[in-house]
Amino acid sequence: MANLIEDQKLIQHEIYKEMKDSYIDYAMSVIVGRALPDVRDGLKPVHRRILYGMSGLGVTPDKPYKKSARIVGEVMGKYHPHGDSSIYDAMVRLAQPFSTRYMLVDGHGNFGSVDGHGAAAMRYTEARMTPFALQMLRDIDKETVDFMPNFDEEEKEPVVLPSRIPNLLVNGSNGIAVGMATSIPPHNLGEVIDAAVKMIEDKDCTIDDLIQIVKGPDFPTGAMIMGKNNIKNAYRTGQGKVIVRSKTEIEETTRGRSQIIVTEIPYQVNKARLIEKIAELVKDKRVDGISDIRDESSSREGMRIVIELKKDANPQITLNRLFKHTQLQESYSMIMIALVRGEPKILNLYEILDEYLKHQFDVVTRRTKYDLKKAEARAHILEGLRIALDNIDEIIRIIRSSYNDAREKLMERFGLSEIQAQAILDMRLARLQGLEREKIEEEYAELQKRITYYKALLADDDKMMSVIRDELLEIKEKYKDKRRTKITANATEIDEEDLIQEKQVAVTLTHLGYLKRIPADTYKTQRRGGKGITGLTTRENDFVKNLIMTSTHDYLMFFTNTGKAHKIKAYEIPEATRTAKGTPAVNFLNLMQRERITAVIPIQEFSEEKYLIAVTKNGTIKKTALANFDTNRKTGLIAINLKEDDQLVDIKQTTGTDNVIIVTKHGKCICFSEDDVRPMGRIAGGVRAIKLEGDDEVVSMELVQPDQQLLVVTTNGYGKRTPVKDYKIQVRGGKGLLTYDKAKFKKTGELVGAMVVNEDDEILLINSDGIVIRIEAKEVSVLNRATQGVKIMKVEEDSNIIAMAKVIKEEDIDDEPKEEGKKSNDSGSSQIHMKTE
Repeated sequence: MANLIEDQKLIQHEIYKEMKDSYIDYAMSVIVGRALPDVRDGLKPVHRRILYGMSGLGVTPDKPYKKSARIVGEVMGKYHPHGDSSIYDAMVRLAQPFSTRYMLVDGHGNFGSVDGHGAAAMRYTEARMTPFALQMLRDIDKETVDFMPNFDEEEKEPVVLPSRIPNLLVNGSNGIAVGMATSIPPHNLGEVIDAAVKMIEDKDCTIDDLIQIVKGPDFPTGAMIMGKNNIKNAYRTGQGKVIVRSKTEIEETTRGRSQIIVTEIPYQVNKARLIEKIAELVKDKRVDGISDIRDESSSREGMRIVIELKKDANPQITLNRLFKHTQLQESYSMIMIALVRGEPKILNLYEILDEYLKHQFDVVTRRTKYDLKKAEARAHILEGLRIALDNIDEIIRIIRSSYNDAREKLMERFGLSEIQAQAILDMRLARLQGLEREKIEEEYAELQKRITYYKALLADDDKMMSVIRDELLEIKEKYKDKRRTKITANATEIDEEDLIQEKQVAVTLTHLGYLKRIPADTYKTQRRGGKGITGLTTRENDFVKNLIMTSTHDYLMFFTNTGKAHKIKAYEIPEATRTAKGTPAVNFLNLMQRERITAVIPIQEFSEEKYLIAVTKNGTIKKTALANFDTNRKTGLIAINLKEDDQLVDIKQTTGTDNVIIVTKHGKCICFSEDDVRPMGRIAGGVRAIKLEGDDEVVSMELVQPDQQLLVVTTNGYGKRTPVKDYKIQVRGGKGLLTYDKAKFKKTGELVGAMVVNEDDEILLINSDGIVIRIEAKEVSVLNRATQGVKIMKVEEDSNIIAMAKVIKEEDIDDEPKEEGKKSNDSGSSQIHMKTE
């Protein structure tokens, strides 16, 4: 048995090590031999062999097409023994205008479509090289690249092509190897060559300089890239992700409806499957507003997908939904991995071009050496011919007197080399003419110039790079075209908010917890003393409690009687008609039994530098950092610990340096610095803001500036304005000052609320019957602190004013930036916030 083992030379080997070694060998074979492109020519082996095989067959652009099966057979039989389908599929992609930015194969016949239809069988189609492909093989016959034996060692194939164009960036590459994948997008030829020229001309060129030239990927299907920062990061690191969006237009039809026209789609997206997906979304009612979808694409007019919309559909919102749910918008991952001297590496933009220029330097150097060798060889022969012409009679005599040793005699007599002597023997008698003598002299002189030039090139690297630059610019001038993919402004990730049109809305909350959202322009400005318009129809024993003006994209924070805070986006509240009663808040908020909403505030963003100030009915105040509320906890957050007989009255958003003014229903008012209230945690109970007497209670809180005015309103529709400067700054916790004539309460009613206003502000008042009036603040009289107001709204006998709010107009936000403390985005139960961007 031992002899048998020795004869067969069996070697014991651990199986895990054998598996490891074998798998590594397999992985490297796939990485190097199949899946990844070479950084020098940007080609995988199959593509390189296709082009070289077509060159060998002579199917150049000036020759007739040849059957694809003939080309595939040539490539498979000589260079690529991996099956005809892999070769044909690769060749088809090189001939598809929607797959390859600058096509390398000129296909004749059915080579597939952007709808996902495959190419016809190779026996039906024909192909030849494109003029662009010739640039990949240019100078290959001048020993510019190394050759290696093919799989059976009967043929030679190039290790890499000369690639006189930077093909890796120009046409890109996609491949999945073992443990890694590459995804290099195509680029515009002109931009890439300009970047390469920049590197040649400026040795101190940086990657940021190149990014200024190469704007981004340039896909064969066009479309749009959303944002530039992701592209820059990908070029700097070699990997990243870009958002590619279809090119669309919104048109009006003759029937008065809108339709979305899609003329370009993202790279590698199947058009037919895209249309099917849109139809499925419409059928499943995930996207509404679409009445019909048609594909009107043609070879003459190009791509045209028509999406007809229903009469009441918002085209922009519908389009945004399609961007989110379909391949009308796709993310393209860039992982720029290529083989560098046989090793896979992640390369940035600079490194790819640097490796390409090194390859071109090698190619042009080898070509120059080849040309120099050829020129010197020819000059050597011409030198012999010149000697022969100068001694023609003697040479003829030597040749005539020789038997079979003429070459040796010539070499001995004139000191000629064997090559020169043979050239003389092969010279025709016609070369003895005077004209031919001149041609030889001219050719020899020209060769001497070329030899001098070649030697100068080889001796000076800068001159060699100048040649490369000039040849690249020639290629650019010949093949450049306009950029197809447009690069637009930054795009954030599409979420539900992006699908909602941003607009100003009024949100109402009733005592029984009914919410609704209506457009802000529903309310029209009226003269002081008008009756207003019907704002909503409430249930029996219900009345409107809060009226908030905000943007659909703002958060609404709801503070409840239990001291909890809940938040939702304003657009999550259903839009209703002006007279609708709304939808119960429990449909949107996770409210516990007997938990009701006591205050609402709109929040644009949860800043670390801003605070929320809360005031309770019993005169307690508390300040908490706004960032503490930035959470999506469904059960809500503890905002303040309340005593059993207390409840939340108002909340404001502040920067932490404002003055606070607090008003009670009995006409008392206190003004103090916000610095008097130290920040506390969410679950703290707060400190005293004002000392109350009897059954008095807080009705309002405002953040104020000296140049503002305080507007107070009573339950019976009386109001007045008083300059804020009339209220001196006091210490927190005192009894405060009078802000209304208490003796007039029987006529005017107690105070229902207060707010700071300016001359240009507009005010909304709403009574318990749901009647709303909109007036200008300047129409309300300016009176002293302890006086009665004037009638500003007619109130029926059985109703009273229950809420007031301020409208902040668009032009105030856009044209007049607010000073510190003038918070256009501070609001609560008695403030309306209207935001525009």
